[in-house]
Amino acid sequence: MDVFPSTGPHLHIVLNHFPLIGSVFVLGLLIASAYMKNDDMRRVSLILFVVLGLLAIPTYITGAAAGWAYQGRPDMSAQILDAHRDAALLAFTFIGLTGVASWLVLWRERRYARTSNAGFIAVLVLGFVSLLTIIETGSLGGTVIRPELREGAMAEPMGLTAGIETAIQSIIWAWPSMEAVHFVGMAVLFGVVLLVGLRVLGVARSVPYSAVHRLLPLGALALLVNIVTGMFFFIADSGRYVAMDGFPPKIVWLMVGGLAIIYFTIFDDIWDVKSDEDAPARAKVMAALTMFSWAAVLIFGRLLPYYGEGG
Repeated sequence: MDVFPSTGPHLHIVLNHFPLIGSVFVLGLLIASAYMKNDDMRRVSLILFVVLGLLAIPTYITGAAAGWAYQGRPDMSAQILDAHRDAALLAFTFIGLTGVASWLVLWRERRYARTSNAGFIAVLVLGFVSLLTIIETGSLGGTVIRPELREGAMAEPMGLTAGIETAIQSIIWAWPSMEAVHFVGMAVLFGVVLLVGLRVLGVARSVPYSAVHRLLPLGALALLVNIVTGMFFFIADSGRYVAMDGFPPKIVWLMVGGLAIIYFTIFDDIWDVKSDEDAPARAKVMAALTMFSWAAVLIFGRLLPYYGEGG
């Protein structure tokens, strides 16, 4: 079916607007929240940064698919493509770090009921760095899609993407070691999702939700480990991954699962569930959706070696 190779450039053109416009908007909102001392606005800003961090995943992947579509064209410079790939990886990294920092601030403030000035400053700094890397990536991307900008364009690749690809493919233990870490990360993540989800659905009702909530950072750490190792896999063999029929649904369910975790982090209705109390219906629906989405990520991930390479 070749979802990414055939639609990657078009999807990327749509998705790559979100990191730039979103970062400008959210940074402005975050600064305004500090100036106005508005905690609700501040909270919304942090949530939006988490969402932008998740959106960076399909943006980067569709960008790689678009790169393969442009690869080998006589009017396209390999140097410009490589420079754009390196800038995109750097932007993806900082957007992801901003999202992680934002989630940690949200979790900590909800858990301990107090604001974190250090966390706010960290998110603000990471957000500004992310914006700068996004602007650079967008500038290089413009030279890719607009031939009139290519003449005289001075784009020197950093060798970041190529270096990671070469290292993973040349070090014999790199791939199996990352596979082992990836499997452990998924086991921990899915375990946390099951524990939290089953409690919300009514299992072990004697345990208050606030008790299982402390497991969320462990699940978030496992998710971060899996995203990092997963991106290393993708960088090392992006041409094969973008041609796999099972890869797009895995990414879709990963996004759904990541967004669902935000609900269990911050929403008050689930936090009010005490010992021997039943969770509200909305929380149960979200718990079922979260467990299903991460089960789908796990299943599609395990099927990747067998579920077609395109076609």
